[in-house]
Amino acid sequence: MHAGVAVEKNTKNAAATRISPPNAARTRIKPMFHTIHHGSLEYLTADALSGSVHCFSTRFGGVSEGALSSLNLGTHRGDRPENVRENYRILGTAVGFSPEETIFTRQEHTDLLLRVGKQDCGTGLEREQTAVCDGLLTDEPGAALVCFGADCTTLLLFDPVRQAIAAVHAGWRGTAQGIAYKAVLRMQAEFGCAPEHIHAAIGPCIGRCCFEVGPEVPEAMRRSLGPDAEAAIELHGEKAHVDLKRLNRIWLEKAGVRAIDICPDCTKCQPERFWSHRVTGGNRGSQAAIIRLKGGAAQ
Repeated sequence: MHAGVAVEKNTKNAAATRISPPNAARTRIKPMFHTIHHGSLEYLTADALSGSVHCFSTRFGGVSEGALSSLNLGTHRGDRPENVRENYRILGTAVGFSPEETIFTRQEHTDLLLRVGKQDCGTGLEREQTAVCDGLLTDEPGAALVCFGADCTTLLLFDPVRQAIAAVHAGWRGTAQGIAYKAVLRMQAEFGCAPEHIHAAIGPCIGRCCFEVGPEVPEAMRRSLGPDAEAAIELHGEKAHVDLKRLNRIWLEKAGVRAIDICPDCTKCQPERFWSHRVTGGNRGSQAAIIRLKGGAAQ
């Protein structure tokens, strides 16, 4: 923990949920996400990822202006490049990574995952990411993986045994394709991770309360998850409310992950704190979920 950082339990909504192993007697509900303040900067951390350098950003604490005020972390939102870089410097100084270490996804709502390393640092911020990927994974300290959201689900994975990490963007299409499940499988294949050693945190995104969709979304979830999808679908006439966090939790459990922290915050319910694509109609900045292994110059 950096000096001067205030830690608060996240109590704006219900407590975040830690999902125990499937054979546990009862699901434990505890405040597993925490709000960190460092001056005007605000970001979230998750207990499941303890031992890694990580954060889920909010809108607060940067230098961007107008609709992008203030901690915009997206490079394709119409912001000045120097503002975006300064936002990464501010956030990285507090969290424990440098802007030069970042590696961005290039998100197109796919299930594509890319293994990266220190040689890729700077991709996205210093130079364009040319590879389409909605998830990144590495076992190299010094590489800070970055994925983006503004209603879509972001999730971070950490194996403290094999010292491997992943950052994943899961919109409804990626969720239907099981990108969270596939990220766990890739960590097994690339790094020899055991699923029961992988810890996961599902960050703030649009909640079931606000994610009203047409029939194509629940149909896609039923095709991929079968009856298991029903617990995350609430019908309202011709529309449905869909719980992306629960769906990604189901995928992670199917992959064998036991420790899952879920942020309760809905981005659409809190547009002053998070950017919401639905609230803004696309005139917005981007939040980021960032994870880095400990070790290297940034610490």
